Amino acid sequence: MAAVPALKHWRTTLERVEKFVSPLYFTDCNLRGRLFGDSCPVAALSSFLTPERLPYQEAVQRDYSPAQVGDSFGPTWWTCWFRVELIIPEAWVGQEVHLCWESDGEGLIWRDGEPVQGLTKEGEKTSYVLTDKLGEGDPRNLTLYVEVACNGLLGAGKGTMIAAPDPEKTFQLSRAELAVFHRDVHKLLVDLELLLGIAKGLGENNQRSFQALYTANQMVNLCDPAQPQTFPVAQALACKFFSQRGGESQHTIHATGHCHIDTAWLWPFKETVRKCARSWATAVQLMQQNTEFIFACSQAQQLEWVKSRYPGLHARLQEFACRGQFVPVGGTWVEMDGNLPSGEAMVRQFLQGQNFFLQEFGKMCTEFWLPDTFGYSAQLPQIMRGCGIKRFLTQKLSWNLVNSFPHHTFFWEGLDGSQVLVHFPPGDSYGMQGNVDEVLKTVTNNRDKGRTNHSAFLFGFGDGGGGPTQTMLDRLKRLSNTDGLPRVQLSSPAQLFTALERDSGQLCTWVGELFLELHNGTYTTHAKLKRGNRECERILHDVELLSSLALARSAQFLYPAAQLQHLWRLLLLNQFHDVVTGSCIQLVAEEAMSHYEDIRSHGNTLLSTAAAALCAGEPGPEGLLIVNTLPWKRTEVLALPKPGGAHSLALVTVPSMGYAPVPTPTSLQPLLPQQPVFVVQETDGSVTLDNGIIRVKLDPTGRLMSLVLVVSGREAIAEGALGNQFVLFDDVPLYWDAWDVMDYHLETRKPVMGQAGTLAVGTEGGLRGSAWFLLQISPNSRLSQEVVLDVGCPYVRFHTEVHWHEAHKFLKVEFPARVRNPQATYEIQFGHLQRPTHYNTSWDWARFEVWSHRWMDLSEYGFGLALLNDCKYGASVQGSILSLSLLRAPKAPDASADMGRHEFTYALMPHKGSFQDAGVIHAAYDLNFPLLALPAPGPAPATTTWSAFSLSSSAVVLETVKQAESMPQNRTLVLRLYEAHGSHVDCWLHTSLPVQEAILCNLLEQPDPAGHLLLRDSRLKLTFSPFQVRSLLLVLHPPPN
Repeated sequence: MAAVPALKHWRTTLERVEKFVSPLYFTDCNLRGRLFGDSCPVAALSSFLTPERLPYQEAVQRDYSPAQVGDSFGPTWWTCWFRVELIIPEAWVGQEVHLCWESDGEGLIWRDGEPVQGLTKEGEKTSYVLTDKLGEGDPRNLTLYVEVACNGLLGAGKGTMIAAPDPEKTFQLSRAELAVFHRDVHKLLVDLELLLGIAKGLGENNQRSFQALYTANQMVNLCDPAQPQTFPVAQALACKFFSQRGGESQHTIHATGHCHIDTAWLWPFKETVRKCARSWATAVQLMQQNTEFIFACSQAQQLEWVKSRYPGLHARLQEFACRGQFVPVGGTWVEMDGNLPSGEAMVRQFLQGQNFFLQEFGKMCTEFWLPDTFGYSAQLPQIMRGCGIKRFLTQKLSWNLVNSFPHHTFFWEGLDGSQVLVHFPPGDSYGMQGNVDEVLKTVTNNRDKGRTNHSAFLFGFGDGGGGPTQTMLDRLKRLSNTDGLPRVQLSSPAQLFTALERDSGQLCTWVGELFLELHNGTYTTHAKLKRGNRECERILHDVELLSSLALARSAQFLYPAAQLQHLWRLLLLNQFHDVVTGSCIQLVAEEAMSHYEDIRSHGNTLLSTAAAALCAGEPGPEGLLIVNTLPWKRTEVLALPKPGGAHSLALVTVPSMGYAPVPTPTSLQPLLPQQPVFVVQETDGSVTLDNGIIRVKLDPTGRLMSLVLVVSGREAIAEGALGNQFVLFDDVPLYWDAWDVMDYHLETRKPVMGQAGTLAVGTEGGLRGSAWFLLQISPNSRLSQEVVLDVGCPYVRFHTEVHWHEAHKFLKVEFPARVRNPQATYEIQFGHLQRPTHYNTSWDWARFEVWSHRWMDLSEYGFGLALLNDCKYGASVQGSILSLSLLRAPKAPDASADMGRHEFTYALMPHKGSFQDAGVIHAAYDLNFPLLALPAPGPAPATTTWSAFSLSSSAVVLETVKQAESMPQNRTLVLRLYEAHGSHVDCWLHTSLPVQEAILCNLLEQPDPAGHLLLRDSRLKLTFSPFQVRSLLLVLHPPPN
């Protein structure tokens, strides 16, 4: 007799089904307990430990010792290799056989000399399919190798995920056996879990929810786990439910496999190489078994590592790329930070990345992919467009602490007006697992309902790698078109964006930066990394310029293209969003510092080589050449080396992007066109420095009492206030230590008070005047500073050395200005933008700490005050107080972050009129690009000065001169210029180089077919709109031998 229909209690029915699929409860009699059948131990297990990350060929040659399940191995960052010998029982013919492997270290299986699958408990990869159906003639004996790293998926934090790594951690092998896998049980489990998800997700007020729950309940009634012959009837019930279709208006979810791998973070760079192999070998296996599965992969650097370390795996990736299943995305060398790198460095991310993708996979990327960085510069849309990209995917703004970003799909308009189409996956994650609640959240959370009907759904374990699993794919395939849910299709980013573009007429536009309201401590953490970044950007700029000029003037000179590519790639690697930001472990920071050291040492060698070639036969008598790498003429005081290690000061004038000889001893002190610097110390201990342009008065402890612009007599420091005031704040965030500084830190402000009598005169005047002082910041930390004013210089410099030994403190320096404006201006990549100086709205208040590059400025009509720096990024202007963030002291994930000695310089520049007309932008460049005194061979006429390029407008900056990437044999240079004032301007570029032809090109150096420029009297006319970046190719005549 048929079972009598019974009343259903929602909770008991739901829990009944939950227990039927539970991995914890009733596994002796439920369905989950039948997922694996017969099992047997591995035939033999042996291992060896090594501190190195060995290649496979080397590892298999080592001596292995007997091992067993339960063994522990370590310590952290070591590797344990296992040789696993298997004998598959005869009785298992016709069955699916798995190797089941569980350990808390990340594993990689090698079979026949190739990596075939990653193994991670945290990434739900604990079994490897040896055969999906054991055949009569299949081999029964196999030997596999498992390479296990002594770290987890997210490193080896001591106690918490982001704590500094525990160096003595040990890891354990808890399972190693062969087992029969029941695929029919797996399918039923997927169906039942999805039905449960629908019932819970749609809730008790939804008809379809009850249909799902009743279907699941009926399946439990019909299915006897001990009798597989009952499974097909239960399966048929599920099929009937899932084949009921949704309507035509259903939202479409584009599900793309992804595996976000941080290029370094809580683990070192070298471990990332293996994370890529583990994750992508698994993805290859899934692509092979699921022809509709598409996997998106970013970061050229990671692919380059795999190419050199795992060539077989790289070849498979290329093969699946040809099939359209493996899709390179992003177009950049790494997923870089979106705030701190210079504009040129951002261009190089794309130049190196896109060229790599073209070379290795036959095409460039069409979408920029940066899901996890800490904010997005307003110049990114223009840079993207210049690199052939009009689409952008990210999701990090879902982490905003204060305001919810109003869109998931929108147009983003950059500083110059360039627009790109942006999509944030509405599920607010790049690591989905294909569950019903994630699918429903993607629809309900979408803030552009009615404007667009398509969303991205990125699935796969991320951050530490891992990627998608077969179970995730099975879930998503099952949900492809089911009534009550959105439509789900396995799709590529290109398919998603094509669908969004088709229906983009109603989308809104966001103008300006995408500011992340979180992680604003990363502008300051690990100050030495920030300094290395700024310094190495400068060195590479200078090397490229001098090498380009040497190429133009010397037939013998070989442009160091390969060395420069290597050095640029090191810098770009360090600009990964968890490295330059300082949010990485100590091992990573140390390696990044060694990358900077490589760039410095090789860069300086290349500079000397280029200088020697540039002026062969034309150096000054002392064998020194003074080089100006900026595109305007400069007159500055320079410390020249003397025999015996001493220095002498000289006033030198050097033409734009050119050189001048060292002044001869007779001309060392020319008749000064400007007033010399006067230095006076008063009886009360205060010191005044005056160069006729500005007058600086320091109180007896080194604070700034007065800063006067002499020509107008205008005071820049607020009445009754003191500038150059160091302040300490308590700096204890809610969780993300190296990342976050919270708004409440501002409530703990403590001025650091100096001791009168510590201020002394340094250099006594003439070409340079200075005063210096010592300051005890705390019992453990101290600071010394020299305040320097040079002849003819519009700003006063503060050379600072700090010995810093603090915990959870934040050091800043403040300058209260006698200026009022509700907006302050901050330099960003290729331009500048305004941010509020007040807290009117929550959007204003959330910007209590912002980022800036070389300068910030607070101006009112007719007057302003600019604060310049040579290696700092964190800043703020609140009311009329300009504040520069100097040092933090977080303890996780690197307990030693920022401890030790630091050197940096900032400068203060009062000015008449606008900062544009007053030359603030040029002054900040001058501070960051000192004149170079380079050794040159042999004596020569001491009168030769030479300039390669000059510009007719101060609004235009010639940022970069380099050799073209793709045309080394053609003697072609690339010039990159940008409009810096925010104006429409016509500009003449004058050059003394032998130019044959000039053509406009994009940022990837591809010529514009209509971009030929007329060269008249060695001059080119260029037209700019506000903040526009323009690039051109200059084809050179060969120089005479």
